[in-house]
Amino acid sequence: MGKALNDPLLLVGKIFAILLQAIMAIAAAAVAIAIPVILFTQGRIEAEIAKKLPDFTEPFPALAVVTLMAGGVAVLVMMFLFFGKLRRIIATVGEGDPFQPENATRLSTMGWLMLATQLALIPAGLIGMHLARYAEALREAGVEDVHFSMNDGADLTGLLLAIILFILARVFRHGAAMREDLEGTV
Repeated sequence: MGKALNDPLLLVGKIFAILLQAIMAIAAAAVAIAIPVILFTQGRIEAEIAKKLPDFTEPFPALAVVTLMAGGVAVLVMMFLFFGKLRRIIATVGEGDPFQPENATRLSTMGWLMLATQLALIPAGLIGMHLARYAEALREAGVEDVHFSMNDGADLTGLLLAIILFILARVFRHGAAMREDLEGTV
């Protein structure tokens, strides 16, 4: 582990991975706690809207909000796991032994996590469009401080990253096999 502390790039990578993992954990916990709050206060939310906007008839989309939040928790958990795998890879690089079969497996897992995250963004984008329409209806009814924006789902950058991770996993598998063959001939 001494090499990792002497290499500024590895140190920064380790710090970022730890920091991002902590952010994902805190965010996932906060959103998970907020889900039952939304469910239990749905009636109160609808009553407040009815009190302020008596002519507004659209029901509060609690199920859509909760579904979107549950998807958010799933994505945050996947990213927590992603950065955990990255931390382990950084540690092996710091130890001077990155071409391990475990790193190939870690990279492949990271690719699957990124792909799953991108796939989860597709229904999230559809739900987000529904919620954006609800927010727009509130604005049209006179509520000025309602804002909701959401992208439309999967991101090509995330899909590209997944492909790169799968390719790197193959490179690491091949490198580990070559090292084993070399050690076997010496």
